[in-house]
Amino acid sequence: MSYLSPNLTNLISAVKKAATSLNRDFGEIEKLQSSVKDYKNFVANGYNKAERTLRQELQKLRPGYVFAEDGKNRPQGGYFVISPISGMNNFIHGIPCFSMTVAMCENNTILAAVIYNPVTDEMFFAEKGMGAYKEGFRNHERLRVSSRKELPESLIAMEVSSHDEYKLLQNKIISEVRGIRTSGDTSLDLAYVASGKIDAFISYAQNPTDITAGILLVKEAGGYVYDINQKDIRTEDISAVISSGDIIAVNANLNNKLYDLISK
Repeated sequence: MSYLSPNLTNLISAVKKAATSLNRDFGEIEKLQSSVKDYKNFVANGYNKAERTLRQELQKLRPGYVFAEDGKNRPQGGYFVISPISGMNNFIHGIPCFSMTVAMCENNTILAAVIYNPVTDEMFFAEKGMGAYKEGFRNHERLRVSSRKELPESLIAMEVSSHDEYKLLQNKIISEVRGIRTSGDTSLDLAYVASGKIDAFISYAQNPTDITAGILLVKEAGGYVYDINQKDIRTEDISAVISSGDIIAVNANLNNKLYDLISK
């Protein structure tokens, strides 16, 4: 991709600027793992600083936009859905698998999205109707979901919040797929589905702030996104996915097979 729209270029710049402090703070957090004292305050201060900078930069970019605080109650007009740190538990424990995410939306439409891991300097982005990409030094890499057709060949990512959820999903799919991964960062998992590294992502009750940007990446990379509980998958219902957080993101070849497996 030789051309990025000014809108997406500015959005990427805003995220990178806001994430600079996260990268620096993450280095300090790695050193604080052996100290119980003060690390929680340090993490909270780091989060607040990153969020403040991100909001300031986005408001410069779109002064008339507001922020959807929980991601579910979507305002009319233009707004941002942000997660200063997706994968907070990883960040707290010094694990370099977390990201800053931003989705630019208008009413019920996701217009543009950015997911950025500042530690690995992996930047994923998408714009509605323009495809999904990973930033490269000279050329940006066009993202495509995987082409795997059979569940036994597939690697599935999951994110769960309880033992019951884990057992429910595990019992349904573990014997049918090649492997299951739980990374701790929903946003990056969705970016990896868009990249074809992971064949599908499944989770219940995810925070909309962690999935909204990733939904656009998966869609623009040729994937499908469904609500786990929807009865008819001939048409996607992205609004239902964002509201419930119950998400299946999957490539085009496996969508019916995985949905049928989960729905048993």
